[in-house]
Formats: sequence, structure tokens, C-alpha cells
Amino acid sequence: MRAPRHHTREMVKIFDTTLRDGEQSPGNTMNIQEKLRVARQLEMLGVDIIEAGFPIASQGDFEAVKLIAETVRTSEIAGLARANDMDIDRAWEAIQHATMPRIHTFISTSDIHLKHQLRKSRDEVLKLAVKAVKRAKQYTPNIEFSAMDATRSDWEYLCRVYAEVIEAGAVTINVPDTVGYAVPDEFGALIRYIRDHVPNIDHATISVHCHNDLGL
Repeated sequence: MRAPRHHTREMVKIFDTTLRDGEQSPGNTMNIQEKLRVARQLEMLGVDIIEAGFPIASQGDFEAVKLIAETVRTSEIAGLARANDMDIDRAWEAIQHATMPRIHTFISTSDIHLKHQLRKSRDEVLKLAVKAVKRAKQYTPNIEFSAMDATRSDWEYLCRVYAEVIEAGAVTINVPDTVGYAVPDEFGALIRYIRDHVPNIDHATISVHCHNDLGL
């Protein structure tokens, strides 16, 4: 297992999610060999991190992620996992033979998702997030945590979650605009707030996941 490429703080890393989020677009379903071909092209382009799929979603997705992890040598290979042991274990099973494996775990943090999707309190979600990162850390130090629906989350609570998962071992924290809610200035303000209010932010890379649902 190789360590991820070294980057200075001023360098932007490219995290490509064509094989996971991109495949959800209508008409973009791919078979295993097509996914491998895309992964090889992304590697040739010098993409830093390739999110190869969501291993627990289906056997086909698992096999595709596993094949990509065994084939691609110069890009980090990420497997997506919800914040539970079963997902994280399955993700690791798929990516363990990658040169640079990454577990990308996520849980919702917005109050609307907590109430209607998870039916959990803020404290319960925080505990699940920390537990997931600690579980992933048993397999690899290369852990990314996403606060799903971050742009509709309470900013103070969001920063609390990020601080706790960094303390637990996350080296990348992702800020996803899951429902395409934010406009650029607002999103930029959120990133500045996170930088200013997460005390251990210097121990993690800030990642962003944006949609263009508003056509901007």
C-alpha cells in the first residue's frame, strides 16, 4: 500500500466521481468493463482520486470497484460507504488491493434529513459519524468524511461534526451541496466559516462536492 501523493496546501486535488455519482445520471449506466475503461482513462489524465463506486449497493458495483482497485496503480481509489459497519467493511473488501485505497464514509447532518430520513438527534448522528471514521481507521488511515446535505445544515453543528471526525481520524472532510441548494457566494462563505471555526481543520484537506441544479 502506497501513501497518497504529497500536495502542498496551495495545490488542488481532483476527486472524480463519474463512476459513482455520474453513473446515476439517466442513460449513463455502465457495465464492469466500461467502468474499468473509464477508470483507466481517468488514471491516464492524472486524476488524484477516483471514486470507483458504492460497493455495498450491488454485487455488480462491488465487483467493478474491486477490479478497478486491482488495476489502477497511480490514482487513489475510493469506495463509498454509509456510516455503518457493514458498508465500511464491504468498501474495504472491495478496495483493499488498491495501491492507495480510500474509504469515503458519509451521513446526513441537516435537520431536515435528521428528522425525516434518519429520525435521529444531532448527538446521535455525531456519534455515528465518529464511530464510522474509527471503524474505517481500522483498515486505512486514508479516510474521507462527508456531511451529506452540508449546505442546509446548521453551520455551528456542521463544524462540530467536522472537528470530531478529524479528531477520530478523518484526513479529508467533504462539504457536499447535495440538493444543489447553494449559490456560489453562499457556498464560499460556508467554506470560510468552516476554515475559521473548525479548530483542527489544519489536520485535514477540505473537499467540495457541488451540483449545478440552478444552472449557474
